[in-house]
Amino acid sequence: MTTNLAYQGGAAAGTGIVLTSSGEVLTNNHVIRGATTIRVRDVSTGRTYTATVAGYSVSRDIALLKVNAHGLQTATIGSSAGLRTGDRVTAVGNAGGTGTLTVSTGALVRLHQSITVSDDSGASSQLSDLIETNAELQPGDSGGPLLDRNGRVIGVDAAGSSGSRYQQSAGDGYAIPIDTATAIVHQIEAGTKSSSVHIGPTAFLGVEISGQDVSGAVIAGVVQGGPADNAGLEAGDVITSFGGQKVTSPTSLQLLIRAATPGKAYRITWIDQYGSTGSTTIRPASGPAQ
Repeated sequence: MTTNLAYQGGAAAGTGIVLTSSGEVLTNNHVIRGATTIRVRDVSTGRTYTATVAGYSVSRDIALLKVNAHGLQTATIGSSAGLRTGDRVTAVGNAGGTGTLTVSTGALVRLHQSITVSDDSGASSQLSDLIETNAELQPGDSGGPLLDRNGRVIGVDAAGSSGSRYQQSAGDGYAIPIDTATAIVHQIEAGTKSSSVHIGPTAFLGVEISGQDVSGAVIAGVVQGGPADNAGLEAGDVITSFGGQKVTSPTSLQLLIRAATPGKAYRITWIDQYGSTGSTTIRPASGPAQ
């Protein structure tokens, strides 16, 4: 799996788990975060498909993709209930983003672990209730299956990748329990959005937000021709409210945008570099997943 991050001027690689023959693919959210295009290659046939994002959970680092395909070979899904330390496991992935499946074997070291995840903007968050294994995981393995001795998927590999760095000791690997992942998949399939699960297209303002510690969200850059640019916002402006809700930090703006509907009108207010207040109606476009 490869992604193009056009607004960030980069690309990333990862792995996915085929859930249905009709094209549902499970992966990590950080694999497709910020992606403007997603290409999925079926290693068994060599065919490549364009994928769309059906939904995702940032807090659980899970995303469900949909490709327009039929007859795909599916993974055998097991259960993460009843796992024990010492159980032998195999991690399958796309180490180094070469497009060739790689395999690493090991054992479960600990269960119910937490790690800190940081991105290129310096923001960090916690992932909890993870499986820890000494099977080596590398960038590109993210989203791949962690298999038990019978070849059943018991976890989703969560190795570091471009745009997401896992603070961990050398040699450790972490996976999201498959029972956690499939619960999110079922919620996305049912179309039931929540504070932790986003369904469908993601709203896009076309702004890069600074990490400055101020009350509001400081714009570091604006995408030319994007909704914010068309509304007259500029780098240095501080967004103070969106859709009638106060913006107190970059994170609060992210949450408001994630809950917004592309194409719907929202009132946005900001303070420019000279201290003047601006306000207008803005219609977010449809953009990459957060």
